[in-house]
Amino acid sequence: MRRATKQVRRQRGVALPVVLLIVSIMLVTSAAWFEVSVFEGRNAAAVVDQLQSFHAADGALMLCSRALIDGAASALPAQAGEPQQWRRQDSFEAFATTPVSTWPGSIRAPQCLVEAWRIETRPAVRAWLVTARGFGATQDAQSWLQMQIVLDGTRVERHWRRVVARPF
Repeated sequence: MRRATKQVRRQRGVALPVVLLIVSIMLVTSAAWFEVSVFEGRNAAAVVDQLQSFHAADGALMLCSRALIDGAASALPAQAGEPQQWRRQDSFEAFATTPVSTWPGSIRAPQCLVEAWRIETRPAVRAWLVTARGFGATQDAQSWLQMQIVLDGTRVERHWRRVVARPF
């Protein structure tokens, strides 16, 4: 009988540490899931911001390209070789136009810069490089897109490209 009583006492002392261990495991697991959900929320917001800036730049690119083809947009003078004014932040800010006054969800209106281009291999054509910048909800969320437009008589060629790095 004494032996059975000692076993019961040992088993009573084990219950509290086991319960505390299970509770602490649950607490650590829930804290980890909370961190993962916060990270995923921030990541989703960044993706939405980047998509917003891309659509703003794409919209500005289309509006400026149409205005250029219709003859309503002005361009910087032609240069030999590919135009480079868009690469300099100060000249882009100075000469860029805003095709719309605001863009939904963007911190700033999208901008575009039109530069005339003399293509040495095709001297009979008129060409332009249209560069557009769109913004997301923050200043850091920017997308840069470009379109090369070539007028060869009545035919219009459009070549689209995405600018990976921001100009300096």
